[in-house]
Amino acid sequence: MRILIVGDLFVSDQYYDNDLIDKSIQDMFSSADYRIVNLEAPITEDNPKNKILKTGPHLRMSSDTIMPYLHQLKIDAVTMANNHILDYGDKGVTDTFNELVDHKIKYIGAGNDLTEAKKPLSLHKDGMKIAILNFCENEWSIAEEDSPGANPMDIIDNTNQIREAKASHDKVIVIVHGGHEYYNLPSPRMQKQYRFYADQGADIVVGHHTHCISGNEVYKGVPIYYSLGNFLFTMNNPNDEWYTGLILEVEITSEGIDCQIHPVRQEKESFELSFLKDIDKEEVLGRFETYSNVINNPDELLDNWKMYIEKQSKQYLNYWSPLSFINNRYVAGLFRRLGINFLNKKGSSLYMNLMRCEAHRDLSFGILIKQIKL
Repeated sequence: MRILIVGDLFVSDQYYDNDLIDKSIQDMFSSADYRIVNLEAPITEDNPKNKILKTGPHLRMSSDTIMPYLHQLKIDAVTMANNHILDYGDKGVTDTFNELVDHKIKYIGAGNDLTEAKKPLSLHKDGMKIAILNFCENEWSIAEEDSPGANPMDIIDNTNQIREAKASHDKVIVIVHGGHEYYNLPSPRMQKQYRFYADQGADIVVGHHTHCISGNEVYKGVPIYYSLGNFLFTMNNPNDEWYTGLILEVEITSEGIDCQIHPVRQEKESFELSFLKDIDKEEVLGRFETYSNVINNPDELLDNWKMYIEKQSKQYLNYWSPLSFINNRYVAGLFRRLGINFLNKKGSSLYMNLMRCEAHRDLSFGILIKQIKL
């Protein structure tokens, strides 16, 4: 079974009926047995009343815009466990389910409730059974016991999902939406967790979300690809990483799994998507190899992580500042320019304990969820 897996797909209405995808990419997709893409936004109407309260942008797509692209690539299934799928509330998610069913495209990683969101997708060919599992980090999109959304990253639940799938399938593919935006490496925690998924029975682990490519490793015979980057994402971005992605080609036989990567790039203004060639291709493959070498060196991976923490410190201190609770951005900006953020050691120790203690964390989440729903 030959499967193609790619990262984030988002096409805004501005690119309705555009010819964005090069024929050579279409040909590769046509020749595969199965094709999976991450659907990075719900397919629903632009109704502001459906928007949820969240940080970051609200994304949505129109059926008339996105469906021709999905059919052009002959997409068989989409992953929906990501941080934007619930941007337009329950209506946005259920609208997406209906559109996909109408167009005979399967989906994984989301459901009308948490139980449904956890279900794997089964692929069959020549007597071989492959299970696909999809989950994402806990942000604004997670399904609950009685409401739709995405399948969350949860070590215990994810372990049970992998083990149950492995008991009834020949191979298990785990696709995870997570990581740090524009950081080309996994955190040490991510590496430990993705390796743990392999220990539980995953035969390959594939990541996306970071809007940039990362490297890979083979852990106990299990390939782990930490980020494929964007596939096609029609929003302008100052970061060059945004425009480069990887198509992962997975060949599964009774003897094992063989993987190849194919670098692609979007043009910055037109968003035309094509394979990279010659020196451009070699440059991306060279960076992929560099990232992979770091991933396979624990000391280097940790050193890079420490540097990234230092780089992000100021931004995250602002997140934790009480100024985040000031709705007026001009007032908050004035306090920040004056260097006033009310943080001290006592307050920092409180935040640290609320995060590190599972009991405090559970209670904090419950209180904050109730607060934002008032």
